[in-house]
Amino acid sequence: MEPDLETMLRRVLRPLITYLMRRGIGYIAMRDLLKRIFVEEALKAHAGDEAATDSQISLVTGINRREVKRLREETTRPAPPERDPMAGINMAARAVATWVSAPAFRNAAGEPSPLAVHGDGSTTSFDDLLRAAKIDVRARTVIEELLRAGVVEQDTDDRLRLLRPTYTPAAPREKMLFLASNVSDHLRSAFHNLSGSDTPFIERALFHNAIRADRLDAARPILADMADRLLRQANERLMDSNLANTDAQTTPAAGSLRRLRLGVYYYETDSEDRP
Repeated sequence: MEPDLETMLRRVLRPLITYLMRRGIGYIAMRDLLKRIFVEEALKAHAGDEAATDSQISLVTGINRREVKRLREETTRPAPPERDPMAGINMAARAVATWVSAPAFRNAAGEPSPLAVHGDGSTTSFDDLLRAAKIDVRARTVIEELLRAGVVEQDTDDRLRLLRPTYTPAAPREKMLFLASNVSDHLRSAFHNLSGSDTPFIERALFHNAIRADRLDAARPILADMADRLLRQANERLMDSNLANTDAQTTPAAGSLRRLRLGVYYYETDSEDRP
């Protein structure tokens, strides 16, 4: 293995390994999982070929043919359809993003307006928000999730008020799903840039190595507000330009739709704690 590649892998894997050990997950469990992922990715890479042989998969993964055969059988075994675990989370996040970005749901000051739980045509309602966000589920389902996460409150007039401009899941399982999506796409973006593409993705970071801890107490909320405003403005731009709206009455041509993720993260630690 190239020294630079090994250094990169060590730095990327150390936080993950530390977390896994805290959770009581050891090397054997990770070894078995890595075998499955190696085989799955090799099969995906050979998807356009005439059925790749076990020997070919063994060659590119370094896993012996007997194990490849067993893992392929497990991978290709029909499984019952599963509900997308991110579906509810994505809908809640999309509802909040539309609420803070679409002019129809903001007041004269540009702040999110309170929404009636049940619309009667005379006031803007949560049903209107779901239609604008193209969320085709019962309003109560999304409202209950937002209430549970502490993102909205329901007042005595049966109106919903947005408490935070972003949706952050509350349950540990949902936080892990969020982490999986965010970190996975961040890594894909970084590896895309390493491939030498002529169209690199955004990869920016600001770092300081010696800031007094007491001064960070005042800086953290300011930085969090700046991050919220950046994502809000980006979403407004996409929606105002009609880039994020898809006509539900038409079926786009294959390959004409793309997904994107623009993220902001923050981390701090002791100055002696190097990555």
